[in-house]
Amino acid sequence: MTSWTREELEKVGEAEELGLASLRRDGSRRKPVTVWVIRVAAEVYVRSVNGRSSSWFRGAEVRHEGHVSVGGIEKEVIFADADSELNDAIDAAYRAKYRRYQARIVDSIVSPDARSATLRLLLR
Repeated sequence: MTSWTREELEKVGEAEELGLASLRRDGSRRKPVTVWVIRVAAEVYVRSVNGRSSSWFRGAEVRHEGHVSVGGIEKEVIFADADSELNDAIDAAYRAKYRRYQARIVDSIVSPDARSATLRLLLR
């Protein structure tokens, strides 16, 4: 497994959204979805605003592998559950990055349901 480069982390930090396609059981890619993406230190995170029952999140839980597109970067990733002790830092990163949106919109990505569906993106 490799790590995100400084340049990649900067692009993630600047990117509004990330395209995410999880892998099916047979290894083929699912249809990509668009999600908000943040970084905390040298790690990249995404959340399902609709919690763990969201179809894209359930798909990511099948093989824990997929493909992401962000800021012109294409990467194969592993979806890992985020450490729940980082939820406050992840919330703060979402609030800071997306502060120009209405509070009710940002509140949905820091809700208990969304927090329970936080994934760290590890490079394959």
